[in-house]
Amino acid sequence: MADQSPPDIRRGHGKTRGGTSGKVADFRYKRPSRPDKRSKSKSAQPRGAKPRGASAPSAKPAPSLPEARGRKQAYAALDLGTNNCRLLIARPSGENFTVIDAFSRVVRLGEGLAASGRLSDEAMDRTLAALHVCAEKLRRRHVHLARSVATEACRRAANGEEFIERVRQETGIVLDIISAQEEARLAVLGCHILLEDGEGPAVIFDIGGGSTELVLVEPSGAVPRIIDWMSVPWGVVSLTDTVTGSDDSEEERLDRYRRMRKTVRDSFKPFADRVREFVKGPHPIRLLGTSGTVTTLASLHLELPQYDRQAVDGLILRSQAMRDISVKLSHMSGVDRRKLPCIGDDRANLVVAGCAILESILDIWPSETLGVADRGIREGILRSLMAADADGDRSRAALQRMREQDV
Repeated sequence: MADQSPPDIRRGHGKTRGGTSGKVADFRYKRPSRPDKRSKSKSAQPRGAKPRGASAPSAKPAPSLPEARGRKQAYAALDLGTNNCRLLIARPSGENFTVIDAFSRVVRLGEGLAASGRLSDEAMDRTLAALHVCAEKLRRRHVHLARSVATEACRRAANGEEFIERVRQETGIVLDIISAQEEARLAVLGCHILLEDGEGPAVIFDIGGGSTELVLVEPSGAVPRIIDWMSVPWGVVSLTDTVTGSDDSEEERLDRYRRMRKTVRDSFKPFADRVREFVKGPHPIRLLGTSGTVTTLASLHLELPQYDRQAVDGLILRSQAMRDISVKLSHMSGVDRRKLPCIGDDRANLVVAGCAILESILDIWPSETLGVADRGIREGILRSLMAADADGDRSRAALQRMREQDV
């Protein structure tokens, strides 16, 4: 089976090792329409300050994809997180790309990891079932190039590498356990286009299942320059499993929420100290979030009867509205949260942790508005793959011209 799978590109900085399906998405990734002037007037304009040097992940801009116009090959990006397994398959379309197949399943790979330090047999079995579906899609779509990455759960688990090898043997998918640094870079590459226009630095964040990445960026060419970044081991799964408490009374629920907020705030403190000077800059500050937490809360804000990506991706709303929803959810019981549209059973227990993380980010970077992105690591991988392949095409063409001249 491994011999039949498309090649994986393995370029992460971390360790490397040789439910129901989501709907197929068929759309082009491009900058969405901005709100009209009436709604824009409610949003803050960006604010920042002069950039300063800091140790940060490489933010080498990915070139645009003009060379891809004539190529019809399919490319794939697979992101195995602590809670979800997600796959996108796309073809180049001018400087963008068109998604031709997609898959998403809640696998809860990191369930119980905080207590045991290991991936459980049940979690690995659930994840392998999803990865078999992904492998079949990769074969059926005749994928030209693919990159498959695993994040915090596999980084932390004592048996993470053992699981990666089992995936390779059983599905043919070669997962790359990427570093938090690479995870942050890919998230920025995948969603930065949705940042509000403006001058000065902005913060892009990704609340995952097992970790949260915060990235301070400044617009610079095709891709923002990364000024500073931080990753903490608190995502919706790891924080929920670590900060425990009773759901029996509102008082007990609020006590747990306060402890979640303190845990995250303490972890974010070094980053908060470093970005404090930028918060006081001359321009309104900008904030963009990519995660299930922000898309879920945005859906609740819009009062959607069911999740609608087109309504959420690229939305810019007031941060206070997200705080109000977070506080409301922290007061509610799990039973009541399950009744809310766009939450259901899968997120009812985890969304409160996401709210605690989001509010802590808003404390650090108090933007009046928040941009919402339903895109991130997978889109960053796809752009990287297509751009690298286009570079390879140019290099091969140049080499061929040199050979012809020699003849």
